[in-house]
Amino acid sequence: MEEKSNSPKRIAVAMSGGVDSSVTAALLTEQGHDVIGITMRVWNPSADCGSRDEAEASCCSPDDVRDASRIADQLGIPFYVVNFEDEFRRLVINDFISEYYRGRTPNPCVRCNELVKFGLLLEKARELGADFLATGHYAQVEKGDDGFYHLLKGLDPKKDQSYFLFALTQEQLARTLFPLGGLTKLEVRALASRFELRVAEKSESQEICFIPDDNYVRFLEEQKETENLSGSIVDQKGNVLGRHHGTYRYTVGQRRGLGIAWKEPLYVLGVDAKRREVIVGPHEELHKEGLRASDVNWLRPKPTTEFSTTCRIRYRHQAVTCRVTPLSDNRVEVHFTEKEKSVTPGQAVVFYDGNRVLGGGWIEEGL
Repeated sequence: MEEKSNSPKRIAVAMSGGVDSSVTAALLTEQGHDVIGITMRVWNPSADCGSRDEAEASCCSPDDVRDASRIADQLGIPFYVVNFEDEFRRLVINDFISEYYRGRTPNPCVRCNELVKFGLLLEKARELGADFLATGHYAQVEKGDDGFYHLLKGLDPKKDQSYFLFALTQEQLARTLFPLGGLTKLEVRALASRFELRVAEKSESQEICFIPDDNYVRFLEEQKETENLSGSIVDQKGNVLGRHHGTYRYTVGQRRGLGIAWKEPLYVLGVDAKRREVIVGPHEELHKEGLRASDVNWLRPKPTTEFSTTCRIRYRHQAVTCRVTPLSDNRVEVHFTEKEKSVTPGQAVVFYDGNRVLGGGWIEEGL
């Protein structure tokens, strides 16, 4: 792996047409690097959106591609558009659909980062002669004295995106730059104004890029036949309390939409897609002592013995202390110091040592 340095390099910037990636390109250009811009087309908004308005609102809209192109032109850098629609559907969208119909709650952003952005796009950047791929993520990469590249949290705690990057490999981190990792969002907006970028005041997209209206139920129903997926809503003893029209409509911790009149509020405790059952219960039953996770990726030497650390079990989750026991086949068992709410199969558990990401994996079940 090539060691990063401060000398000028040829750097490809993943440009989405938004503020963060535009400032990333401007900063690197100002620093004297040989910068090229690349925009990914990962899906067809006009084909998959429910309306023209939704297509124009998505992060992959024609307007976003035009914004990225205009920023590249303003900065005087070459600009390329690469089409990964087929690959994105196969690697990200199909996984998203299949996970929901298995009764799990997926995180497509992690899959996209691992397989598309820092997989396919990084390969394309290398083909174009780039030494590194830079993105607008709020995270940091440092090479330690141990020879490993360490993934660190972004300086801005409200914007830190390290959770979504745990699946990257050492080889990917060695070729990755996060120029915004040491900045706050306010500082990035100020830089956009200083560079006089046309997107300086552009709003951020908070939804999944291929579901711009944030209605994942509609999206799933458009993608797959759902006519025969109704079933029972049951308590933990199997008593039938009501009916549902598809387990994919429910996720752990959900309260609304159950349609059950009960003496106390009921929450989704679990989903059994094979039995077509949604299991519900009182709030206190949402709390779990731990979890099991699979497909764990370690950003340090793989641990062989139990150790203490902190973890997050969803993006907005405040890190909590836990004990991690390595199991066979890249699995782990995690026990929290105190019970945690809404351990959700399909989401990621990410381990931290202070600001440093140790690794992470996919939650299989709560304990």
